[in-house]
Amino acid sequence: MSVRAMQESRGPGPLFGLFCLGSYLLSLSYGSTFLLSLLISSRGGNEHDAGSVISAAMLSTFVAVIGSGHLSDWLGAARSVALFGCLLALASLGFALTPGFGHALLLFGLTLGLGWGVFYTLGPIIVAMLVEPTQRARYFALLSGSMMTGIGSGPLLGRLASALGYPVTSAFFIAAAASLVGVLIFWRLGARLSREPNHLGTSAARITWSGAARVLSSRALWPILMVGLGGCVFGGLSSFQTSYGVSRGVDYSLFFLGFMSAAIASRMLIAGIVVKRDPYRACCLLSGLMVVSILLFLFVVDSSTSYLLAAVILGVGYGLTYSVINGLAANEAPAGSTSQALLLFSLSYFVGVFGFPWLAGRIIVEAGMQALLFTVLAIALLNWLISLGRLGWRRAFQLRIAHNP
Repeated sequence: MSVRAMQESRGPGPLFGLFCLGSYLLSLSYGSTFLLSLLISSRGGNEHDAGSVISAAMLSTFVAVIGSGHLSDWLGAARSVALFGCLLALASLGFALTPGFGHALLLFGLTLGLGWGVFYTLGPIIVAMLVEPTQRARYFALLSGSMMTGIGSGPLLGRLASALGYPVTSAFFIAAAASLVGVLIFWRLGARLSREPNHLGTSAARITWSGAARVLSSRALWPILMVGLGGCVFGGLSSFQTSYGVSRGVDYSLFFLGFMSAAIASRMLIAGIVVKRDPYRACCLLSGLMVVSILLFLFVVDSSTSYLLAAVILGVGYGLTYSVINGLAANEAPAGSTSQALLLFSLSYFVGVFGFPWLAGRIIVEAGMQALLFTVLAIALLNWLISLGRLGWRRAFQLRIAHNP
């Protein structure tokens, strides 16, 4: 084996570590949005107002996903992330400085969607460019673990600020500063990444109607659908934990501490093992854990211990499911369509994580927190049934092959 081949088989090494650091810093801005319900409530608004601001980001993420490929072909993926990362800093500052809860916050919600959409879309594309297909699942898990660390750190910063006597807006200021550091890291990475071997070829990030149709008519449709449903579960629960905590008399920071710790630990320590196993069985088991966690939120949580347990189970289930289906979306796509599948994967995620909070906030205001939890439970059950159906369909196909060789 040549020296170059040995280096590629070992993966990108320190360069990938710097990439993960930049990803962590940019992710703080999105994590801080889980404090919007608390922030807007302090200004006289309610959960529906907060959900509307978060959901405004869904509209701009469509533009980001569709345009990110063309932007990447023009500037390069890393420098595209750096350029639009500035919008993440701007959005965080806007949330902190805008008085009241009017239309100006919706504008900053749109700004957040553009920045987060480009970063979240091109991040996996950069990984797929750097890493050979056989190693992608592992490196996707490392990237998502870094991003989850940043996302979970956002609301924890808000809780720490409150404990120290500072306003919740302090978390948004910190997120803005972190995003600017992340911007500098990705800008510097641009030149270095251009010298690395590209495992996706040229113009890998551009999306087309024909490419999208090809992906959606393949088996990659199912992980793309599942990530959207999982995004509904994650967005619906995470965006309103400040309200849920009050309704159960528990500290909302326990959710983010338990969820983040479990998601990160599972992605960093267990994902490398899980992704080597049967992905269909893994999806079925892990999406089942998500259902269990929601049942706990519905019927069991009445103390800090049970609250933390439910959050940990959700973190393991969601954290590992995401890693598995991200790899499935890339590997089950038709030949030459990996980047198309990853773009559609991101788009589906955004519909769930940004779109569903609008409905979730409305449900809370009109019917209460329990009604939202039952809605989230129904979505999680559908997600689990898809994974169960795929497993059963494959088993039936194998039996037909065995009986009719």
